[in-house]
Amino acid sequence: MSSVLEIEGLEACYGRSQALFGVDLKIKSGEMVTLLGRNGMGKTTTVRSIVGLLPASRGDVKFFGKSILGQGADRIGRAGIGLVPEGRQIFPNLTVRENLQAWASNRSANPNPWVLERVFEFFPSLQQRQHNMGNQLSGGEQQMLAIGRVLMTNPYLMILDEATEGLAPLVRQEIWRCLVALNQAGLALLVIDKYVKALVEIADRHYIIERGRIQWQGDSAQLTAQPELWHRYLGV
Repeated sequence: MSSVLEIEGLEACYGRSQALFGVDLKIKSGEMVTLLGRNGMGKTTTVRSIVGLLPASRGDVKFFGKSILGQGADRIGRAGIGLVPEGRQIFPNLTVRENLQAWASNRSANPNPWVLERVFEFFPSLQQRQHNMGNQLSGGEQQMLAIGRVLMTNPYLMILDEATEGLAPLVRQEIWRCLVALNQAGLALLVIDKYVKALVEIADRHYIIERGRIQWQGDSAQLTAQPELWHRYLGV
């Protein structure tokens, strides 16, 4: 199975403060992988370094075997990495339909591309609310819109930072169901979230980061069998 994303020895800093220390991470085609850790341990910094929002000071980030280190966020996005950011960051003064149309592209030449109608079929509630403004949606609907917006770019890899933050339990379950369906359709996923019990049921492999270093990696069976890791690194 080929690698979609491969991070090797990644280091990154905020000014003089180093935040990442030699991070290694790999996502293979069709995998759902998680990056786990307490707040402030380097999860979002890793994501920002992947998508070009934070320059790396050392190491490499490869997308389908080619280095994307140092490329701008717009170029990385056009290459096929889509980010659902923490806080969703949809356009509040645009309608649901306009939010989706603003991101429409099929640079990956997907033979069955994500277009407006397909996103509405996947998220029926968005179709019902397509003429509502972004700031008129519930938190769950905003997250669906943020996911749909990335799908409209037809990415090879989707990264979700705090995938279900602030959502009600039933809405979280709906988001998990959607991620499983996307993964089963072949989309590679990197998921950051705190709900470990849900993630071990749906993801293939996991990385735990602590103070900017990867402390553990393994599959769901291995993580389930080591509850001490949950307490030591995740506070669960």
